[in-house]
Amino acid sequence: MAKRRGLPDWGVLQWARRFLAVCAWASALFVAVGADAHADVDTSTGLGDNTLTNSVVEEPEFTDVIQNMTVPAGRSVRLACSVKNLGSYKVAWMHFEQSAILTVHNHVITRNPRVSVTHDKHRTWFLHISDVREEDRGRYMCQINTVTAKTQFGYLHVVVPPSIDDSLSSSDVIVREGANVTLTCRANGSPKPTIKWKRDDNSKISISKGHSVSEWEGEVLEMARISRLDMGAYLCIASNGVPPTVSKRVKVSVDFPPMLWIPHQLVGAPLYYNVTLECFTEAHPTSLNYWTRDDGHMIHESAKYHMENTIGAPAYKTHMKLLIRHIVTEDYGTYKCVAKNPRGESDGTIRLYTSSPPTTTPDPRAITVLPPSKPPRRDTPLTDKGTKYQSNLNEIDKGKQKSDEGGGKTHLNWVGGASQVTDKADLRRNHPLILVLIFASWLYLN
Repeated sequence: MAKRRGLPDWGVLQWARRFLAVCAWASALFVAVGADAHADVDTSTGLGDNTLTNSVVEEPEFTDVIQNMTVPAGRSVRLACSVKNLGSYKVAWMHFEQSAILTVHNHVITRNPRVSVTHDKHRTWFLHISDVREEDRGRYMCQINTVTAKTQFGYLHVVVPPSIDDSLSSSDVIVREGANVTLTCRANGSPKPTIKWKRDDNSKISISKGHSVSEWEGEVLEMARISRLDMGAYLCIASNGVPPTVSKRVKVSVDFPPMLWIPHQLVGAPLYYNVTLECFTEAHPTSLNYWTRDDGHMIHESAKYHMENTIGAPAYKTHMKLLIRHIVTEDYGTYKCVAKNPRGESDGTIRLYTSSPPTTTPDPRAITVLPPSKPPRRDTPLTDKGTKYQSNLNEIDKGKQKSDEGGGKTHLNWVGGASQVTDKADLRRNHPLILVLIFASWLYLN
């Protein structure tokens, strides 16, 4: 059996059919439009076909190539086709990819109102396209209707700035702590845009445990086991070298139950003083925060109590404060700080107990010296003199004995805020002074 010969590729056949259709259409138009021009020439000369046959006519030629053009969408563009010796021949413009005839000579064939044609004394034929769109991209063919059609091509490249397709991109998301998160960003443009992800506050993106990056390239951003530290805004940035660069902001919220931290669980304060109790809480969504007593009754704002909640950074942190004014005995006991949100509840206890008021330590160098005793009156009976003197001497001896028994140690006695210090060295130092005072008193009485 004879081997079958290979058949041509179907795509090639389709392309050939399309090309032949365009050429046939163009030729028909050329014939229709050019018929009048030939008739005019023959009539004006009166020589008919014999004159044209006997004269030598140079065929038209292209004098320059069609420059490839790159234009942003929305702008206008002009393609130029330069010829010589055109004579009675015609120039046509076609969009090759769309198999569409745009213009023939001075006539606009397409119904596209953005297309027009002009020429420079039949030497250069300009194809004008206003408000260029992405579908205008492709090869444009300039053709001269010679017996064997002459053609040349120029390429129009339309660049389109990036635009993010919201319908195919992620919006704000809310997830529970510990879950996996996938963010998607799709963008259109020409050339095809590249996508980068960054955090709005320029902190690092946690891809997985131990793997953090400053930015992530790609349409899809996946984060494993997200935590509250990953909460915030993420920017999807699309660029393709055609300004402007565009971005989309995606907010990621991480929900978790409240957590409490109490810096001081035991707080002491004296009677009639003011005291402040503190709790720190973390929660998302934002928790309802309040204080209670040990009996469960909620504490309300009053002349006795003042409550203050300060939002921290990040915003899921809160600093709780309870001010208790002019403490009385009934104020001592247990206090609770409570935080609730849709994910859970947490509380912590603080015990307030009584303490001594703060004191100032006196200077031990400050010594109080007692003044000497007032001498007896003149009318005091003489029989008591010896007894008084003996009493004074006995007191001196007792003081000396106590000083000796103390082993020279210093004794501090608080009296009216000042200290009275006695030791063996001071007694020895003041002993002559005491004897002089006693002797002076004895002379006075005698």
